[in-house]
Amino acid sequence: GRHINYGVREFGMAAIMNGIALHGGYIPYGGTFLTFSDYSRNAIRMAALMKIRVVHVFTHDSIGLGEDGPTHQSIEHAASLRLIPNLDVWRPGDTAETAVAWAVALQNKNKPTALLLSRQNLPYAPKDDLGQISKGAYVLSEPTEVGLAKKAQAVIIATGSEVQLALKAQELLATYKIAVRVVSMPSTTTFDKQKPAYKSEVLPEGIPRIAVEMGVTDGWWKYGCAAVVGIDSYGESAPAPVLFKHFGFTPENVADTVRKVLKK
Repeated sequence: GRHINYGVREFGMAAIMNGIALHGGYIPYGGTFLTFSDYSRNAIRMAALMKIRVVHVFTHDSIGLGEDGPTHQSIEHAASLRLIPNLDVWRPGDTAETAVAWAVALQNKNKPTALLLSRQNLPYAPKDDLGQISKGAYVLSEPTEVGLAKKAQAVIIATGSEVQLALKAQELLATYKIAVRVVSMPSTTTFDKQKPAYKSEVLPEGIPRIAVEMGVTDGWWKYGCAAVVGIDSYGESAPAPVLFKHFGFTPENVADTVRKVLKK
């Protein structure tokens, strides 16, 4: 009696979740594809307005969805959800970030949370300090290759499945003797609330920033990015690996983007 099968009724699901949260006694959560958050939007906004704790688990969060095509591939949805006041939005890149996102969602007694999860499996990215994840963004990897500059020459900011892409681009850039810091930013809404000192620690001034996310680019320019590897069009119907290459989500393209920025 603790699970409800809603069928294709995203708005009904989200509205009922709000009612359960207002009644009390449960922490309601629901799941659907991220693209269908559009159908839930009025209820999500009302949850944020009413300051109630509900958890939306949105899966299939990008063109990685694959053959279902552009109708089911989220392009503008992450950016759109981030614009809703008092909604905490997380796009974790591995198991550790997902666990932290869940913990934060449970702690958010006066706001709803949206978790944006991938369809494809993602490997764990080794971390020195799990405690920084809850701040919304943290330094995941510093340049460590022998012969590189001690300080990073650029910062790659990535979310979700693109974190692995950023790490591979970092390795590729090291072969060109270009030192790059990789910042994982699972929650822009959380990071934006941090103190200026922490923000500057993660994203130092005077170093070019390049963001990587499989979605619209507009929201990333506020971080002073010199370039954004994103998608400002609809997706296509094809296997995920084919789409990643088609839209430029490859280590080679990310590395080339960084190199072009540094040559300016």
